[in-house]
Amino acid sequence: MEKPNVCINCYNMLDKIAGRLSLSKSEIDILTIPKRSFTFSFPVIMDDGSTRIFTGYRIQFNDARGPTKGGIRFHPEVDLEEIKTLAFLMTLKCAVSGLPFGGAKGGIVVDPKKISKGELERVSREYIRELYRFIGPNADIPAPDVNTNPQIMAWMLDEYEKIMGMHAPGVITGKPLELGGSFVRDISTSLGGFFVLKEATRDSKVKPSNTKIAVQGFGNAGMNIAKILHGKGYKIIAVSDSKSGIHHENGLDVKKVIEHKEKNSSLSGFKGAKEISNEDLLELECNVLIPAALENQITKNNANKIKAEIILEVANAPITPEADLILEKKKIRVIPDILANAGGVVVSYFEWVQNSMNYYWTTKEVTKKLEDYIVDSTREVQKTCKEFKCTMRDAAYILAVNKVLSAERLRGVLK
Repeated sequence: MEKPNVCINCYNMLDKIAGRLSLSKSEIDILTIPKRSFTFSFPVIMDDGSTRIFTGYRIQFNDARGPTKGGIRFHPEVDLEEIKTLAFLMTLKCAVSGLPFGGAKGGIVVDPKKISKGELERVSREYIRELYRFIGPNADIPAPDVNTNPQIMAWMLDEYEKIMGMHAPGVITGKPLELGGSFVRDISTSLGGFFVLKEATRDSKVKPSNTKIAVQGFGNAGMNIAKILHGKGYKIIAVSDSKSGIHHENGLDVKKVIEHKEKNSSLSGFKGAKEISNEDLLELECNVLIPAALENQITKNNANKIKAEIILEVANAPITPEADLILEKKKIRVIPDILANAGGVVVSYFEWVQNSMNYYWTTKEVTKKLEDYIVDSTREVQKTCKEFKCTMRDAAYILAVNKVLSAERLRGVLK
């Protein structure tokens, strides 16, 4: 705990299962101290001719199971502790899904909405210039995250390839299809979330049409999972974005909501629905609550007000450890992020594999492979859940930690 590089959030997240697994100090150190941490600043010439200094981060948390893998987020509140935590979660996520990857995460302190497209491109390219020595198809593979997209990945790929003097599509995933991207990658996180929910509720006798769902966050992941679930007959009673939210007890027409959002850049003013806040949405009575925005949305301050039966964590770390304990006492079933949103990294893995062999699969093939991976992972977590008589989060952590530590032992790092 005294070590300056320790990830305090990771330590707290492991606290519950450390006793169950009788983890030694060496094992806890490996699981809470990132292998490599990069913090750097770089200048970018802005459109008005001025020079602005940006701060970037990249954490390569653990590579015992393979090259590190993780997204890059652009956000004004990005900080090192947040990136450490997300890289730790990526390590566990890859292990839970059985992928031959370790975990990483990166970010730049920037609000992409407040800079031009040209400035955004220059920021993206400069980030790669700072990191190119430390990433690669067999070292560390970045991907999109909050406020980053296929175009930004294309700029980053192009910059890396220019520096290296060769084509290397496997260095970045989440790319446009034309540059070696994979089918389904754009909806993979949401589609994976649907497969997890479907498998986790397989024994339930409740029909989709009677299942009320509230989705917090209407960006790429939230919008797509609402669209997928609505298409499968589930009742989406509420959605929200960073500015506003809407609610209708009998269900929203998600297609019309998406059209309204794309036309007006906001959910406000959608006819036939009541406007609500993000906070109100979290506290609605529903069967399934899907946090699909940023982390730390459900805390000790509002956890007691949550009325959902199931929480599907499509966002990364939307529930704080303190809130998790409250939800457990309330017997609200939480399907953890390292399982619920693993569809993104699974299809990123497929993209990396396709890039490696220069042979590409159809939408149908990718979808089938994704469902197989997600169903197998969900069943493995449920089996561990029964074995240890614990929550799904604890089971997922136990499963992932055992896989990572096993790899470290086989390498001789641990005895």
